[in-house]
Amino acid sequence: MRVVVDTNVLISGIFFGGPPGDIIELWKSKRITPVISEPIVSEYLRVARVIHEKYPRIEIDALLEMLIINAEIVDTSGFTVDACEDPDDNKFLECAMAGECRIVISGDNHLLKVSKYQNIRILTPRDFLEEYGPF
Repeated sequence: MRVVVDTNVLISGIFFGGPPGDIIELWKSKRITPVISEPIVSEYLRVARVIHEKYPRIEIDALLEMLIINAEIVDTSGFTVDACEDPDDNKFLECAMAGECRIVISGDNHLLKVSKYQNIRILTPRDFLEEYGPF
């Protein structure tokens, strides 16, 4: 299943576990195929480095590299979305459109407010796992 994973899910999964951690395990085991774009990769790396400063015991470089290698990177340059209160969140919907994904997994309230954009659903990690699991 092809999905877009919001930064907060990635970071929560790496550093704190729970349902976001289950999403990371699905990603690592290739049971889902995350679709990412250059702007998303940049945000993943930027936020991971900031959080890593607070939690230096967790080795993130190899994990981030492995996750990015196990994702499909798409070009979003032909897609423009203006659906989110926070314009920075539109990149996840643009990525979903470019990658022909029907699901964005997010814990971000601005994205979750959108709920659905065209044929793209925005689900929390828990809702995704309950609806589409077990894997």
